[in-house]
Amino acid sequence: QVQLVESGGGLVQAGGSLRLSCAASGNIFRINGMGWYRQAPGKQRELVAVISRSGYIQYPDSVKGRFTISGDNTKNTVYLQMNSLKPEDTAVYYCNRALGRSDILSPTTYWGQGTQVTVSS
Repeated sequence: QVQLVESGGGLVQAGGSLRLSCAASGNIFRINGMGWYRQAPGKQRELVAVISRSGYIQYPDSVKGRFTISGDNTKNTVYLQMNSLKPEDTAVYYCNRALGRSDILSPTTYWGQGTQVTVSS
């Protein structure tokens, strides 16, 4: 029903920056919010940013002040600007509709391939 394609990941030194993009297509008319999520090896998937169509934005303390989420409704695209990157930011980053914790962790939730972000010391 919904297809999600992430891009923009790569290898960067600590303190560097990356800009991720997420293109959504398919049956997306009912989506009212989009988020960025990440999963590091051996850790649970977690929310890193969320934005609604009205522009409401929220970040967890771990990335607040360093990451910025934005969207372009005409392009059905969401972006994540990541600055002051730290080694602990290393993970596969995914986009999806805004999800609660249960859906973030549910094995039935659809995810795209994600994009790898690696931050070296």
